Amino acid sequence: MNKEFAPLAADDALCFPCGSPPAIGEWCEVAPGVHWTCMPLPIYVPTINLWLLEDGPGVAVVDTGINSNDTRQAWERLFDGVLRGRPVTRVLGTHMHLDHIGLAGWLGERFACRLWMTRLEYLQCRMLAGDSGRGPSKETQAFLQRAGWSEAALTLNRERANTFGHMLWPLPESFRRVSDGERLRIGEHEWEVVVGAGHSPEHACLYEAKRKLLISGDQVLPQISSNISVHPGEPDADPISDWLDSLAMLRERVSDEVLVLPAHGEPFRGLHARLAQLESSLQRALDRVRRGLDRPRRAVDVFELLFARQIPANDIGLMGLATGESLAHLNHLQQRGELCTETDQHGVVWYRLTPRVTESLVRDNEQG
Repeated sequence: MNKEFAPLAADDALCFPCGSPPAIGEWCEVAPGVHWTCMPLPIYVPTINLWLLEDGPGVAVVDTGINSNDTRQAWERLFDGVLRGRPVTRVLGTHMHLDHIGLAGWLGERFACRLWMTRLEYLQCRMLAGDSGRGPSKETQAFLQRAGWSEAALTLNRERANTFGHMLWPLPESFRRVSDGERLRIGEHEWEVVVGAGHSPEHACLYEAKRKLLISGDQVLPQISSNISVHPGEPDADPISDWLDSLAMLRERVSDEVLVLPAHGEPFRGLHARLAQLESSLQRALDRVRRGLDRPRRAVDVFELLFARQIPANDIGLMGLATGESLAHLNHLQQRGELCTETDQHGVVWYRLTPRVTESLVRDNEQG
């Protein structure tokens, strides 16, 4: 997940009432029966927040951390320390990314508890895990070639096996599906499932309206924005439309007075202001891409319009994330009728503005 690409500074509209995060292997209570713990990550952000909800004799766990020795050791410290031998009653996965679901199977085996998750997230996780150890498919290589990857980068990618399953403890072969609008009784409280999209296909947030709490996963983060990408399996997708629709849905369904419990960063108040920030940032990024297409560009040429840092061509993981996000912006503009494309003799797609949009930008520049 590429959360470093679009950092957004929190402004005075956001309030952070919970203080510093707990140490790894510890927890702190942010509301009665709602505990915050952190797990280490070996990726672009250093930790993930997990939420442990009092649930009868034990705790329900929202997200799990990645499958690594460090994360399992942190869990062992929780089991031996603050949990004092209490069981995990169920695991709720907000979505299928490895930092969120990597140890769902491990916890399920240890405590004989079920995984609760939306259907699309569970099935996509199972599908990607099944591809582990294989090299990229012909379709994936063609997808990257169309985006403008060099032959050297394509060769590096060809030699790189899918490692998704290496950071995932095998998922249970059955799960308990959760659906948008469903109300889950956890302990003494009722949480509504609020499903968004864009960052992942069927991302579940949990909303407790009575106490004004929102477990937001990656759907709303306080200081960084989540990666929104097109993937080889659905090359014509428009996840930005899904993301914008989800921001509007959250604004309509969730009170602005909630304490937001995100997957990364500190708990905060000011949900609606943050939703406005995220939408504004995305619209500015789309405008940079739009204005940068005064000449034909490939998807890889859009990196400089979107990202503050150079994307090294030999960092295949980062290249993949950047390509997916660039294509998300290009696909969105194309499906709005603002772009047209040409494919060159090497199979590379070049994007440019339609004459109508070019004329509109010229008029705006003249008037501005």
